[in-house]
Amino acid sequence: MKRNYKYLVLLLLLAFASCSFTTKTFTNPDKDKLLIQIITHVLETAHFDPKTIDDTFSEEVYANYLEALDPLKRYFYESDIKEFEKYKDVIDDQLREFDISFFNLTYERLNKRIEESKAMYKEVLATPFDYTIDEEFNSDYKETTYAKNKKELKDRWRKQLKFTTITNYDDIQTDEHLKKQKEPKHKLKSNAEMEAEARASTLKNIDNYYTDYIDDLQRKDWFAMYVNAIVEEFDPHTFYFAPEDKDRFDQQMSGKLEGIGAKLQKKMDNTKIVELISGGPAWRSKKLEVGDIIVKVRQEDEKEAVNIVGMRLDDAIKYIKGPKGTKVNLTIKKVDGSFKEVVLVRDVIELDETYAKSSIVKKDGATYGVINLPKFYVDFENYNNRNAASDIKREIDRLKESGMEGLVIDLRNNGGGSLQTVVDMAGLFIEEGPVVQVRSTGGPKEILRDTDRSIEWDGPMVILVNELSASASEILAAAMQDYKRAIIIGSKQTYGKGTVQNVLDLNRIVRNNSSGDLGALKLTTQKFYRINGGSTQLEGVKSDVTVPDRYSFIDIGEKDQENPLPWDKIAAADYTQWGNYFDYESTVQKSKDRMSNNPQLKLIEENAKWIKLKMDENTFSLNYEKYKAQLELNNEEAKRFDKISDYKSDLTYESLPYEKELFANDSVLKENRSRWHESLTQDVYMEEAVHVLEDLKMTYAIKKMASAEMKN
Repeated sequence: MKRNYKYLVLLLLLAFASCSFTTKTFTNPDKDKLLIQIITHVLETAHFDPKTIDDTFSEEVYANYLEALDPLKRYFYESDIKEFEKYKDVIDDQLREFDISFFNLTYERLNKRIEESKAMYKEVLATPFDYTIDEEFNSDYKETTYAKNKKELKDRWRKQLKFTTITNYDDIQTDEHLKKQKEPKHKLKSNAEMEAEARASTLKNIDNYYTDYIDDLQRKDWFAMYVNAIVEEFDPHTFYFAPEDKDRFDQQMSGKLEGIGAKLQKKMDNTKIVELISGGPAWRSKKLEVGDIIVKVRQEDEKEAVNIVGMRLDDAIKYIKGPKGTKVNLTIKKVDGSFKEVVLVRDVIELDETYAKSSIVKKDGATYGVINLPKFYVDFENYNNRNAASDIKREIDRLKESGMEGLVIDLRNNGGGSLQTVVDMAGLFIEEGPVVQVRSTGGPKEILRDTDRSIEWDGPMVILVNELSASASEILAAAMQDYKRAIIIGSKQTYGKGTVQNVLDLNRIVRNNSSGDLGALKLTTQKFYRINGGSTQLEGVKSDVTVPDRYSFIDIGEKDQENPLPWDKIAAADYTQWGNYFDYESTVQKSKDRMSNNPQLKLIEENAKWIKLKMDENTFSLNYEKYKAQLELNNEEAKRFDKISDYKSDLTYESLPYEKELFANDSVLKENRSRWHESLTQDVYMEEAVHVLEDLKMTYAIKKMASAEMKN
């Protein structure tokens, strides 16, 4: 990937050299206009699939920008929008002229409305809420119209704040009754006292939100939002980094992560967990999962929690992250709609847990191997120093020494990584041949192939995937599927990210730049294709054996993002399917039959459908009795799915001999492996993978015997 980045930078520098991009030759040396000029040119000349910047493009930017500015529709009036609409189909013209008058208008108007909102929310929270009234709050902001007048907007604020406060009110009610149970002499607070306390907590949280975040935002921060409304029209992975954001991105890429070990994403007004970092506190706790929403955050030295609903992601992260060793209390809205309190001790992420790890699994006297790969890692400064492919090779050798008869590679939740490691890893399982096809911006396709004829493992193999297996994971799974080298077990399809991005430092494009740091642009420059010619974009990899999981009905893949690039197909590469004695077709059918009758999977599928149902709910009662009744009903319904975590297979997992020797001096490693093995025993998908290996081994013996008899 580093080679591709340097190649791209060279092309762009040559292109811009011909344009003589200097701040001296620019007619108006305004930094914002210069940035617009550079970015639009880069996107039109270097993006893999550049869009036509026309009226349609303009209308889409307009809609997405306004949604980013005021997602909850609690600032702008209908009259503001009518005034803005004259720019709806002329943003494309403004971009060509480096005109930012639309941004200037919205920026000035938003600042005015924000100042007005401060008085509005304080006025609303100065009056007690009546939780006996039958009224509802609708969180589907996309379907909500803008307020016609101040009275209507104030009522919108009232309902939003009442909805926030009712959760505080319920927390106080619950705490009071728990105290009464523990201390019978405890005098319960009156409803009026609890309501006032809940309202005060909401006021404090929103005051902090404005003071710590809104008031700190400068014009450049809002302008970066405008720029991203433009660049994200090209595809969901193209993104502009303002200078400060670029610094944070560089820190994340350095590999040292301190905090709870979770990647977060803003989804409307919610802070959602989109990935758990292996080895991190969140991952180790087993109490959090992808799709959970963080509602409140409380520090260990504070009594009150901060409600982060509606808070900007960067600001929410400030409350969540913290120094190693400190505790943070999180109120989580689970994917099933229930609420849970989780206490985590912040830590530096254990990098060893982000590397490949292996285990032996025993079944009916046979020995199989399991390798878990969290990501396709590499040291970009020195490829030979450590990379996923060489680590997998070493683990395979160790497993073979322990008598491995079949191999499971677990790529679930693996979001990808280095392209070179995928090619090298695929080469461990095939004699030689193409692994993936890549098309670059404005260039012909390139076929990346394994040229090493040696094979590290030629026995039965299963690859586990899910909806969160993306990018490099999809390349490996697709190649092994096309070669018929492995059976893919998992979700209906993988994530569907078949594109490559490069980060371009914009400061390297402009000569004699006197406008200050311009930031960077991450843009899509390449697209992946399977060796059979089909793209992994959008469609991902479809499993040979499809099994339900809790993400089965959630919009979580590339196809569910804004403006994804389309699926397409190119000519297939020249390759030969794996020649062996395994009967893949009959093995796949046996697995499908087992899975269709598995009660654990049926329960998981029911749970997935129920989760989807709860996630689609967007109307909530502001009558406390009804609100509480719905909470209790959700929690009660969720209990019927507790059996999912009670499941246990009869398989035995154990560490390899070299690791057992390390346990004597490394108690952390021993604990981590113990946790992993425990989770594997509860893993119905891993259990089925071992069954499939067993079936493949049986077909190998039968077909080999039949072949020998035919020769005789």
